[in-house]
Amino acid sequence: MESHRTPQAPDGAPGAGRKKSAMLIYLFGALGGLNWGYDTGVISAALVYLRPDFELTSWAEGWIVTGLIIGAVFGAAVGGRLSDKYGRWKILLATAVTFIVAPIGMALAPDATVLFIFRFIVGLGSGLAAVTLPVYLSEISPARIRGKVTAFYALAIVSGQFIGFIIGLSFAPMESWRWMLGLSVIPSILFAVGLAFIWETPRWLVKKGREDEALKILLYDRTPDEAERELMEIHLIQKEEEAAGAQNLKALLQPWVKPILFVGLGLAIFQQIMGINTIIYYAPTTLQNVGFSDQAAIASNLIIGVMNVLAIWLALTYADRWGRKPLLIAGAIGSCLSLAILALTNLLLPEPDGFGVVGIITLACMAIYIFMFQASWGSIVWVMLGEIFPLGVRAAAMGLATTALWFANGVVALGFPPVLEAVGVGWLFAGFSVICFAALVFTYLRVPETKGRSLEEIETNFRNTAGMPVIPSPKRMR
Repeated sequence: MESHRTPQAPDGAPGAGRKKSAMLIYLFGALGGLNWGYDTGVISAALVYLRPDFELTSWAEGWIVTGLIIGAVFGAAVGGRLSDKYGRWKILLATAVTFIVAPIGMALAPDATVLFIFRFIVGLGSGLAAVTLPVYLSEISPARIRGKVTAFYALAIVSGQFIGFIIGLSFAPMESWRWMLGLSVIPSILFAVGLAFIWETPRWLVKKGREDEALKILLYDRTPDEAERELMEIHLIQKEEEAAGAQNLKALLQPWVKPILFVGLGLAIFQQIMGINTIIYYAPTTLQNVGFSDQAAIASNLIIGVMNVLAIWLALTYADRWGRKPLLIAGAIGSCLSLAILALTNLLLPEPDGFGVVGIITLACMAIYIFMFQASWGSIVWVMLGEIFPLGVRAAAMGLATTALWFANGVVALGFPPVLEAVGVGWLFAGFSVICFAALVFTYLRVPETKGRSLEEIETNFRNTAGMPVIPSPKRMR
């Protein structure tokens, strides 16, 4: 392993300076979400000017948006196995390359087909990042701050979306969608530079028999006792999985793994079908339908962007205090109610004639929904997906869950324009409100609490619940 990714083991407990350095490493690791967020945020403004420039139909518009998502499905499908084989860091490097190449192609696209191809390429990177980064952050961070660290990825996504909103508004007077899309090369370069400051995860190193390197990394942000105990837990879980045959894809079909996979797939799919992508991708389009002018609709993205960032900061602050499950339940309730009010407003009040009451209530409900969703499902789902799966199949299971996530994302993004055209804003958001209620029921009945537990403790709890034998803990790890 290259030395810049394997720090020397410090003497004694980690000091304040070392902890600050570790936090910078976590932030650098999360930067892969910045590009994904930018591309999903800026497309809503770019569509306003792409539509007349390329003479897009509603279905063509949906395909332009969905190009990224289709690519992400493929990236997520292969990312887990590649991450297990080659390591988390190398897959993040491949992700950075796609993020640098794709924006240049999008900016120079001569027609909708070429634009779709490069949206597909940036989607490949987004899918790889969505599989690898939550696993990377959860595996490298201590249990006491794992919720906060993994939420950095969600913060990077919404920060990228906010930057995309600002760029979209800045270039709106020039109607320059090419600059809007092409400037995503800047966060891509930042991510590539950040990779020089991070290293491989200790859990992947243990799987490859490189325990000395794993211990050095654990010592970077843990006391010697904490590091040795965590290394012992990782080694113990690896032995249990080998004994149970949980070291390959067949393990996903084992009786004790199926409930974990069901929870992961449920969290991933609900996150994407609760309506978030209709707000992020099509906020200006939705607001245009309730009386906003083109530039006013694009400017409203800034409000949504601010709510995004504030909500993620709430999750960062309280994910390790309040717990994952309470935040998911509160978010589902708030999302359900805000979308229900939005639906009733558009169904019962008169059709808008220019900017008016319907437009104001629509924007307010969208902002409240964004805050409630991002403070819970938008951030906490990534935390839980990175921590609930067994070590031996963590990346593969994450790949399966993320593939399902992106597939659901694509269905919503592709279907939204024609469905909006067919049934209108009111009935569309009424349907999303019902889905949010279903997510509430699912969380209450099936989602476990993982706050404050190491990844190995979480896995052991699932095994105990299923009545699986657990190997006695050794007294010391050599």
